[in-house]
This record gives sequence, structure tokens and C-alpha cells, in this order.
Amino acid sequence: MDEPVEEQPGGGSPDRRAELSEFLRTRRARLKPEDVGLPDFGRHRRVPGLRREELAQLAGVSVAYYTRLEQGNGHNVSAEVLDSIARALRLTDAEHTHLTRLAKPKQHKKKPAARTEQVRGSVRQLLDLIEVPAYVLGRRSDILAWNRMAAALFGDWSELPPQERNWARMVFLKPEYREMFMPWEQKATDMVAYLRMDAGCHPDDPRLSALVGELSVKSEEFRRLWATHDVKEKNYGVKQLRHPLVGDLTLNFETFPLADGTEQLLITYHAEPGSPSAEALRLLASWGADATRAGKGSAAPQV
Repeated sequence: MDEPVEEQPGGGSPDRRAELSEFLRTRRARLKPEDVGLPDFGRHRRVPGLRREELAQLAGVSVAYYTRLEQGNGHNVSAEVLDSIARALRLTDAEHTHLTRLAKPKQHKKKPAARTEQVRGSVRQLLDLIEVPAYVLGRRSDILAWNRMAAALFGDWSELPPQERNWARMVFLKPEYREMFMPWEQKATDMVAYLRMDAGCHPDDPRLSALVGELSVKSEEFRRLWATHDVKEKNYGVKQLRHPLVGDLTLNFETFPLADGTEQLLITYHAEPGSPSAEALRLLASWGADATRAGKGSAAPQV
């Protein structure tokens, strides 16, 4: 039977240990014995998914060792053992990275946190030259800079206070973004998984903790998704959007990490050449930042 997390001296901060414990428990719970080639002896399993004994057997470690790790005591675990456990749990690359950060956090000298992330001037110039919707994403899903096409597609973020220019806040707290993404549930799931990944990199970030606390209070959906402990990195893919002016769009998005140590990401959206979505983007380009307002019934600009 699974045991509760116990406080042990020298095991690291309680928050990090609790995160490690819950992450391992939820990854183990999603596996069935037949998923990993183990026999399932009957219907009356006392825990969902694999038992600790089964997971330890698959990973080649003792039950006592794995139990200590799942209770959050991972400060002496080797990279080789973590690799074995990741394989046994069938973790994705992002999940494997997250597990390593939780179990073996790097020790950093604390630096005073900057009040606002800064985007380099040359990156802002690049945004202005890009002819498709593009923006720079910072820590905690903060939107730091964007071009005219991004404003036409997603709305004019300059009208929002800086603290509200945040994808997580907009996705969970603003009804217009619930209507924009199709399906909204997938966007919400991805958003929480990105935040979880960020939290694993920066477990002591007070602004991230405040954001998670605010969204947990204001959104039951966020609270439910946060409890899954899913993690994901921002990469590439396809988004289905519904714009108030041009209707439905199918857009490819790409993520480009900026190689300047800021952890900032350049995100671009584009349509397949010759597609209806490409024509819709061309129309949005002629409207600029007024496109979203025009779709809601305001006077159209002269083009």
C-alpha cells in the first residue's frame, strides 16, 4: 500500500520534495501492468496503476530505495537510477528532464529578480520585419513583445496592463480566449504543462507561485489540470483558431529559443501557402491591430 510523504531531515525543501513525490506517484498511476508486460492478478488492486513493488522491479532498484525516492528523498539518487526509473515509467523527454530537475536540483546563487524581463532591441526589430504573427514569450508565460500581425490575430495586448499580458491568465480568465482556441481544453492542458515545466526549472520563483495561486483560486479547471502534474515543453505544432473577423484558421506554430541566456522564446504562426487560412492572414494584415475589434462590430479602418 502506498505511504504518505514523510518529512526527513536533509531531504531538501518540503515543496520540492512534495513535487517529486506527486510527480512520481501520478506517472506510476497512469500505467497498467499490461502496459509494461507484467501480469495483472485480479481486479482488486489497492492503488491505481502500478504498485511501487512493480515499478521498483521494472527499474531494477529495491522497493525500499524507490519508496524513499517517491517520498521525496531524492537528493542522493544517481543519474543512472533516474534513467532506469524514467524508462520504467515510460516518461517523455520533457518528463525525464522534469524528474531530473526535481530529484537533483542545481544549486544556484540567488540573484535579485528583475522586475520586468527585457527584450533585446534587435529582437524587437526582427519582430517588425516578420510578416506572420510572432511574439516573444518570457518566463511564466508572460508575453513580452509582439508584432502587428500578432495583434491582428490575438488582439491588441498593448491595451492590457503589463501584468495581464500573460497567456495563462488570458486562457483561463478571459472568455474571448476560450472562444478563440479549438478545442480550448487542449490549449488549457498545454498551458498548464508549460507552467509545470517552468516551475521545475525555477521552484523558488515567488511570481510563478503567485500566478499559480491566483489561477487556482479563480479557475477550477486550472486547479484540476495543475493536480495532474503533466509537463510539456513549448515546441511546434498546429493550432485551430476562431477569429471574430475572419472565422476559422488552421495555423502552424514554431518555437525558437533565443540564444542569449534569457530563456525567452520567439513564437511564430503561419498558414499553408494558398490555403484559406493564408488568405485570412492576408486580410488580417490589412486590418492590423483593429482586426479583433472590427470582428466584434466596431467601425472598420480604411484600407
